[in-house]
Amino acid sequence: QVQPVESGGGLVQPGGSLRLSCAASESIFSMSIMYWYRQVPGKQRELVARITSGGSTNYADSVKGRFTVSRDNAKNTVYLQMNSLKPEDTAVYYCKATRFMNDYWGQGTQVTVSS
Repeated sequence: QVQPVESGGGLVQPGGSLRLSCAASESIFSMSIMYWYRQVPGKQRELVARITSGGSTNYADSVKGRFTVSRDNAKNTVYLQMNSLKPEDTAVYYCKATRFMNDYWGQGTQVTVSS
């Protein structure tokens, strides 16, 4: 089994957009609930969004209406489209797959929102 791998982070101005991707092996992705978390140094990791294998989604209040989580089961990939970004969205974003009570974390990707 291979851990998920995030990509797509970077530096963006306030009000801008980024799309994060998280690719996982089929053995992990299949039937998994996929999560996006974020973490700022010195703070606890925060749940941002999740999507079930059937496509049901949930979001943190702080990102509702701005972020959209989706998944492409054919590509074993989950996405996080982030619009109207704010400086407070700056964090390391992590992908997690939960399959049959086992968690698989990615290494994280840095998102910095700054002018």
